[in-house]
Amino acid sequence: MKWRKFRLKTTVAAEDIISAMLQELGIEGVEIENQQPLSQMEKEQLFADILPAMHDGDGVSFLSFYVNEKVDEKKLLNEIRNELDSISTYIDTGECVVEESWTEDIDWINNWKEHFHSFYIDDILIAPSWEEVKEPDQDKLVIRIDPGTAFGTGMHETTQLCIRQLRKYVTDGMRVLDVGCGSGILGMLALKFGAAFSVGTDLDPCAIEVTHENMTRNEIADCQYQVMIGNIITDRKIREQVGYEMYDIVVANILADVLTVLTPIIKEQLKSGGIYITSGILEGKEQEVTRAIKASGLVVTEITRLGEWVSVTARKIQDF
Repeated sequence: MKWRKFRLKTTVAAEDIISAMLQELGIEGVEIENQQPLSQMEKEQLFADILPAMHDGDGVSFLSFYVNEKVDEKKLLNEIRNELDSISTYIDTGECVVEESWTEDIDWINNWKEHFHSFYIDDILIAPSWEEVKEPDQDKLVIRIDPGTAFGTGMHETTQLCIRQLRKYVTDGMRVLDVGCGSGILGMLALKFGAAFSVGTDLDPCAIEVTHENMTRNEIADCQYQVMIGNIITDRKIREQVGYEMYDIVVANILADVLTVLTPIIKEQLKSGGIYITSGILEGKEQEVTRAIKASGLVVTEITRLGEWVSVTARKIQDF
């Protein structure tokens, strides 16, 4: 099968949010090219004694993605342009020029796995299935996550912010809901932190498949973690399936614009006194999210930051 390759020119500042948008539109994997200097974590991930030469960042980023010949490209490109217009209202997206080319059938989804190695988030070891856990790490909290088409290996700042907040608030026996579960990493870690049951929802069918695969890798049973596909914002049936006032913690690692719409709805899923953890919020957008949280009757308890990303944690006021 032939694939059409699209290469989108944008800015480093917008690359994360545009990548997330492309994934929400069903794009299965995005390659990012830029000249930004490597972070310390990225340097460690290379496992190399001599690092590649890097130029000073010029602020330009290229996002490449592939679409097979069965996809309605005209419709997809129109959707992408509409989303880019929306994103450009609050962040510099650059030229947004799209180049097109054809490529033969390649294993583009899996090729980047060779660059993904075990790494730590604090004392949690994130390890792909093909790497053996070394002897000094045997007593650590280990979670197996393989890179795939679903968001959430743990390397992104937004995921790390959620992981740290979950660890802070999860106690034994809790029920946790992850809206936009991606790879399932947050729901599975909640279980490892002591939660009794996790539920994950996502719009992408690939996320459900990847989550089930990662559950198997981590020996998590179906009775511990339920995943379902659907839009909890627009689909009442999904909200009913998820359940009302059943969750001690709801976590949502989604874009800020989605969080503002999600928050008044997700309040219904929280128990009285429950914790609401949000992330995926770019600096400059946190006030919109906090306003939505307060307008929904929740109380903001904590704001944490990592890089240019923000996590807002709130609590549903306890009934007496």
